Amino acid sequence: AVVSTQSTWEAVVSTQSTWEAVVSTQSTWEAVVSTQSTWEAVVSTQSTWGFSPLDGYLNKAQYDSVVSDMRLPNGTLWPVPVCLDINEAKGKEIEADGRGRVSLKDQEGNTLAVLSVADIWSPDKSVEADQCWGGDPEHPAIAFLNNNTENVYIGGKLDGLQLPPSYDYQDLRKTPAQLRALFAEKGWDKVAAFQTRNPMHRAHYELTLLALQEAEDMKILVHPVVGMTKPGDIDHHTRVKCYKEIMPKYPEGRAELSVFPLAMRMGGPREAIWHAIIRKNHGATHFIAGRDHAGPGSNSAGVDFYGPYDARDAVKGVEDELGIQILSYEMQVYSEEHDRFYSVNEVPEGVSPKKLSGTEVRKRLATGEDIPEWFSFGPVVNILRKANPPHSKKGFTIFFTGLSGSGKTTVANALQEKLMEIQDRAITMLDGDIVRQLLSSGLGFSRDDRQLNIKRIGYVSSLITKSGGAVIAAPIAPHEEARAWVRETVSQEGGFFLVHLQTPLETCEERDRKGLYKKAREGILKGMTGIDDPYEIPEVAELRIDTATSSIAQSVDTIVSYLAENGYVEGEAVAR
Repeated sequence: AVVSTQSTWEAVVSTQSTWEAVVSTQSTWEAVVSTQSTWEAVVSTQSTWGFSPLDGYLNKAQYDSVVSDMRLPNGTLWPVPVCLDINEAKGKEIEADGRGRVSLKDQEGNTLAVLSVADIWSPDKSVEADQCWGGDPEHPAIAFLNNNTENVYIGGKLDGLQLPPSYDYQDLRKTPAQLRALFAEKGWDKVAAFQTRNPMHRAHYELTLLALQEAEDMKILVHPVVGMTKPGDIDHHTRVKCYKEIMPKYPEGRAELSVFPLAMRMGGPREAIWHAIIRKNHGATHFIAGRDHAGPGSNSAGVDFYGPYDARDAVKGVEDELGIQILSYEMQVYSEEHDRFYSVNEVPEGVSPKKLSGTEVRKRLATGEDIPEWFSFGPVVNILRKANPPHSKKGFTIFFTGLSGSGKTTVANALQEKLMEIQDRAITMLDGDIVRQLLSSGLGFSRDDRQLNIKRIGYVSSLITKSGGAVIAAPIAPHEEARAWVRETVSQEGGFFLVHLQTPLETCEERDRKGLYKKAREGILKGMTGIDDPYEIPEVAELRIDTATSSIAQSVDTIVSYLAENGYVEGEAVAR
């Protein structure tokens, strides 16, 4: 039976669990499952199953028990809901069909598994959010649950047919069965697994060395996730390059690298227990649980989602039941006086320990400032700098919004000339009228079409920004929803600056070179933004400029100065 179709591009039905179910438009009812985030639940045989003791997606009884008690109905410890979500219409179709079996396919039509349907139900997402993840709507797992997950869950046993095809790091994508066989072949009977979603710096490396010191025959499994992590995290391709650079630094024959396509929930205590179970299934005998394991940091008010040791204490508290030994270490800090790392609670008296926060590292990458060798190995820093160039080397988008006649095109053209003078990026102009003629020629002026037009501009802008170019976009863009989509899409690739030209409507009407306002006032032209169609004032804008009081030159200087303040153009060039 098919997981549904939405009106556009075989839409993605996200599963809160890990992978994303992509909707099929085929008439032969097939569920299509994307391999983009993870393939953690589709396996070829039971022996490769990383989620043992599960044999598929949770049914309703299992789901209710996991949410409330972190256990399956039979009492087995299992902390995280692993669910496949579908929309209501598709749920009814599957129920009406009555065959009770759903094939799961990837985006290219490869059949991965067959789901024997046990239950179809509508979960109470608020209960799941509160009991599993603490209830704060800013928590990444809750935001994903509320914004990207459908309202119906379908559960049952999975019969795996093949693993989703993957074309990167094939030598590192080892299944649980493959890793267990590798450890047996090497004679490794003590393996400490290190879970990470970040690049490994010196402190992480030193932490794993502490594990090696636990026993002469202890080995390390560096086991990073390469599925969905926290928004804003460094991409897995960059991270894997960093891991591969570090692996030769371990004592010969005592470390192995394997990547795991897991979608993290950033779930703190529950997730730490989950990670330990998964690593036990992969053959590890020990699991390293450090400070703030799987923590998403803090919310917009600065309140931490979890305490620094909540996750460590939670997994340590069920160590005996898990059947895997938990290795708990304090944060590692550097002593310049002794040129070595110490656990933060073992720093000698009189020593001033050094550390760099993730925020500080990101700032230094953005500005090009030095990242010291004691913090991270030089080759790792070089990899990070290539993947995260300073703002002066990144692409960016200047996105104008405002009423017709507010000066968008005029200021945009002048800005283009100024930027060509002071910096070297190629500049692409996406003027609203030109885009309408070419990119969006088939669209009308309904709200939906207008929003799609803006999203098309945003998508093209993101591609150019990703390639290091500069974009100046100048549509009316009257709707907050579409502007927010563009911001999110472009910001993932480089700089994004929304410039609201808040020129009063009266001034815009006085400038009415095209006679549009006059026609709208006379009732000849319908749907004119600002007259009979609303313009939604931007909630967030980097700059707000009124061209009734700011000249074109002044407006351009305001924008260029803002770019310089944020490091996207050099201040000296602006001064010249």
